[in-house]
Amino acid sequence: MYESLLSFPGSLFADFERLQRELQQSLGAVGQPSSIRAVASGTFPSINVGSTPGSVEIYAFAPGIDPSKLDVQIDRGVLTLSGERESALPTGEERLALYASERFAGRFRRTVSLPEDVDPERVTANYRDGVLHISVSRHESAQPKRIEIK
Repeated sequence: MYESLLSFPGSLFADFERLQRELQQSLGAVGQPSSIRAVASGTFPSINVGSTPGSVEIYAFAPGIDPSKLDVQIDRGVLTLSGERESALPTGEERLALYASERFAGRFRRTVSLPEDVDPERVTANYRDGVLHISVSRHESAQPKRIEIK
C-alpha cells in the first residue's frame, strides 16, 4: 500500500493527526452536520436533495466515476446510492510517498429518506459531467387539485 510521509510512527505530524482525531471524537458537535438530514463534511458523494410539487430531486456530485459502477435502489421509502470510485494513484510494486490525500477512492454508500407520497415506479437517473441526477415522481393522488366551484 502507499505510505504517507505524514504518518511515520513517532513523528510530530502523526501526533498532531492523532490529537485532532481525539479532539473530534471527544467534542462531537464540532464539525457535525448543520441539519438533521445532513452528514458531516467530507462524505462522498456530496448530495443536494430538494422537492418540487411533482417530484423529489436528488443531485449527487460524483466526478470521475464510471456510471456502470453506480447502483441506485429504492426500498421501503429509502433511496440508496452506492458504487465505487477507482483510485487515480499509480498501481504496482513501486511505493508512492503521499504528502496529502484529499480525493476519495473506494466503495461508498449514501441513503436518502423519501417522503411517503413518492412513486417508486416512476424514477429517472441520469449521469452527466460528474453529476448524478435522480428524479422520483410523486403519486398523482398527492398532486394538488383545483376544484371547480359551480
